[in-house]
Amino acid sequence: MQSPLTIRPGRWIDGWDPEDRAFWEHTGRRIARRNLGWSVFAEFLGFVVWQLWSIVVVTLPSAGFQLETGQVFWLISLPSLVGATLRFPYSFAVPRFGGRNWTMISAALLLIPVTMLALCVGNPHTPFWMLLTAAGFAGLGGGNFASSMSNITFFYPQRDKGWALGLNAAGGNLGAAAAQFLVPIVITIGAGVTLNLPVAGWIWVLPILVAIVGASRYMNNLSNAKTDLGASLAALREPQLWPLALLYIGTFGSFIGFAGVFPKLIVDQFPAFSTFQVGSASVSLAFLGALVGSLARPYGGRLADRFGGARITVASFAVMALITFFVIITLPTGSFWLFLGLFLVLFIASGVGNGSTYRMIPTVFAARAGVADAHVTAGDVSVQRRTAAALGLISAIGAYGGFVIPQVLGFSKSSTGGYATGLWWFIAGYLVLLILTAALYLRGGAGRRL
Repeated sequence: MQSPLTIRPGRWIDGWDPEDRAFWEHTGRRIARRNLGWSVFAEFLGFVVWQLWSIVVVTLPSAGFQLETGQVFWLISLPSLVGATLRFPYSFAVPRFGGRNWTMISAALLLIPVTMLALCVGNPHTPFWMLLTAAGFAGLGGGNFASSMSNITFFYPQRDKGWALGLNAAGGNLGAAAAQFLVPIVITIGAGVTLNLPVAGWIWVLPILVAIVGASRYMNNLSNAKTDLGASLAALREPQLWPLALLYIGTFGSFIGFAGVFPKLIVDQFPAFSTFQVGSASVSLAFLGALVGSLARPYGGRLADRFGGARITVASFAVMALITFFVIITLPTGSFWLFLGLFLVLFIASGVGNGSTYRMIPTVFAARAGVADAHVTAGDVSVQRRTAAALGLISAIGAYGGFVIPQVLGFSKSSTGGYATGLWWFIAGYLVLLILTAALYLRGGAGRRL
C-alpha cells in the first residue's frame, strides 16, 4: 500500500517513506532525484569555494605577494580547519530549518568568501592576517557537505544509500577539481604579464545565485528529517562512531588534504610542469587529482553495496599505503609523469575509500540496533535519526584530515627540505587504519554484511 504523502506550504513534505517500495517506485524516486540534483549543485559550489585558496595561493608570488612557506600552508589548510569545524553545527541545520531552506541559506553564505577573496588578492600589499581571514571564511563551503549528506540520507531507501550518498558526495567533490581547473585559466586569459586574481572570486557569484533560486523552487523539506540533539548525543555515545570517524579521516581527509596541497606539490617538485600554456591561458594539471578522486567516490559506494564496505575500505588503505611508498621511492627520478600517475591512483583509492567508508556508517548503526539485515534495511525512525546524526559528525571529524595533511607536509618541507618524511608518516597511518578496519569489521566474515 502506497504511503500517504502531503505537501504543505514552504515545500514541506509529510509522510515520506522511501522504504515503502510502492511509494518509492510511484512517487518517491522522482522527488528524491530532483532534490539530489540540486543538492549536488549547491554542494559542488561549496567545494569550489572551499578549495579556491589551494590554487590561488600558488599564484600569489607571481602577483607580487611575499609569503613564507609556513604562511602558504596555513592559507591552504585553514579553510579545511574551519570547514571541518562548521560541519558540526551544519549537521543540525537541516532538522532545524529544513533541507531546502538550509540549502538556500548555506549557498547564500558562499557569497561572503568569494567576495572577500576577490577584494584581498587584488592588492599585493594586503596584510597576511587579512588573507588568512579570507581563507578562513572559505571554510563556509566545507560545512555544506555535512548538511547535504544528512539531508539526502533521508530521501533514499537503505538499499540505495551507497549510490545516492556517493553520487551526492562525488558531485560536491568535483567542485575541488573545477576550481583547480578553471581558476588558472580565468586569471591568466587575456591578462598579459599580470594576473587577474580577483576574477577567481567573482566568477562564482552567478552560479551561487542560480543555486539559491534553484533550491527555492525545486527542493523540498522533509518533516521526518529530524536529527535532534538526543540523536546526536546517542550517536556520540555509540562506540562505533569513533573508529568510523578515524577511517573517514584516512579516506576523505586524504582526498581533501591532498587535493588542497597538490598544486603546491607540483610547483615545488616540478616547477616546469606547474602550468601549461594554451593560447593566452594557463592550465594546471593539479585538477586531475580531485577529478579522479571525485569520480571514484560513488563507485566506492556501489562496490560497498555489493561486496561490503569493510572489504573495500581495507583494499583502499592497502592501495593508498603502497602507492605512497612508490611516490617516495620514485621522487628522486625527477619524472613528473610518473609522479602524476602515482598520485592519480592515490586519489582514486582515496575516493573509493570515501564511498565505502561512508556506506558503512548506516549499515554499522543499523546492525548495532539489532536490525537483521542491516545492509539493506535502515531500521526504525530512531535508528535513522541516529544514523543521520552520525553521518554529519563523522563527516566533520573526517574533514580535519584536510587540515592535517597540508600541515604535516608543510612541517616536513620546513624541517627537512622535502616531503618524504611526511609521506612516510602517512604510510604508517594507512597501515594502522587498515589493521583497525580488518580487526573491527572483517572478523567472522562480517565484511560482506558491513
